[in-house]
Amino acid sequence: MSAIWNGIQELFGWIISFFYGLVPNLGVAIILLTIVVGIVMFPLTLKQTRSMKAMQEIQPEVKRLQKEYKDDRRALQEATMELYRERGVNPAAGCFPLLLQMPVWFALFSVLRQFGKPEIVDRLKWVTDNSDLYEHIEAGGTLKFLWMDLTITPSSVFERGFGYLWPYLIAIALVMGTAYWQQRQTMARSQQNGQQKQPGQGLLKIFPVFFGFISFQMPSGLVVYFAASQIFRIGQQALILRMDDRPSAPAAEAEEKEATPGTQKAAPAKPKPKPEQEKAGGTPKGRPAPRRPQGSSKKRGKRRRRK
Repeated sequence: MSAIWNGIQELFGWIISFFYGLVPNLGVAIILLTIVVGIVMFPLTLKQTRSMKAMQEIQPEVKRLQKEYKDDRRALQEATMELYRERGVNPAAGCFPLLLQMPVWFALFSVLRQFGKPEIVDRLKWVTDNSDLYEHIEAGGTLKFLWMDLTITPSSVFERGFGYLWPYLIAIALVMGTAYWQQRQTMARSQQNGQQKQPGQGLLKIFPVFFGFISFQMPSGLVVYFAASQIFRIGQQALILRMDDRPSAPAAEAEEKEATPGTQKAAPAKPKPKPEQEKAGGTPKGRPAPRRPQGSSKKRGKRRRRK
């Protein structure tokens, strides 16, 4: 197990060293690492987003089952699981990306923590030898990004005053805000579609606070990773939701034909009167006979006097 863990740390150390060689800034290297991790985990993100959306769509049916089996908990569980199988919903799918990112967090935390402790003999253990990052740290250079030292925690800067602390506070606020928006993204879509508010939405108030708390205690480089990762996930979820909401090709063609003038179907022609009606001088059923024009009252009086 230790060999696997060491291999993960060495892999991320190599990726960061590679990106630092392209752009000599540790913050940019961490953001590029975030993009790589996001692309690799895109299939799981796709599955998670669609699973969350499907869970919200079947909530009316779940509530119906809860009312139907309110006195039989076992039957309720069986009916709910059967509903999940029929609709292809996996309630645990939303946890997979979060669980798989935890090794990334811990590996990055271990690497950055070693960078910030000169007393550690092997603090460059996970950095690629003779890389630009290795030479920069060996020469005693600082690893900063937007006025932040990425090797120290925001809590360690707290005692220096607000003049030093404000960029770290902005980064933590960004982490909390993106955490809230990422979870609200699909739930807001379900509320727009007229679905009821779900009980699980109370977690929206817990997770941002949790991320803010751990960000205050983690190296600032990991805070940058949190913020960049969540912003990237927000973009991915927006793309997935737009893809799923896009109508299929036949439906889109039908809607386009209906919206285009001159393509409506012609109104059906009125039926001609039947031969029997024409011979009898009648008119089709339901249509009043045309009235003959009548003369003036003076002409009608002359006709009577002549007679």
